Amino acid sequence: VQLQAYGGGLVQAGGSLRLPCAASGRIFNINLWAWYRQPPGKQRELVATMDNGGRTTVADSVKGRFTISRDNAKNTAYLQMNSLKPEDTAVYYCNLVEMLRGYWGQGTLVTVSS
Repeated sequence: VQLQAYGGGLVQAGGSLRLPCAASGRIFNINLWAWYRQPPGKQRELVATMDNGGRTTVADSVKGRFTISRDNAKNTAYLQMNSLKPEDTAVYYCNLVEMLRGYWGQGTLVTVSS
């Protein structure tokens, strides 16, 4: 399974971005989609998850601003980010658990200017 995350870039504070993450390869049963981020000089942190039942979780720091969603037909997950803040600047990574194995995509950089 390969993951391709993209959609990062430079955005002004208050703006929005949507990050897609497409999975390809031999995919049978996706257990969980997740988005993580790693701010400069900090550890990677969990941002949002969606399980195979559609239940979602989001970190308190982004609650009300970020939304995770998916398109099962396209094996793609999305992270919609609204009301972006400079502290949201980070490399964003998607993660997939499929048949109880975890996979990571390459990161995509999001920079929020003040």
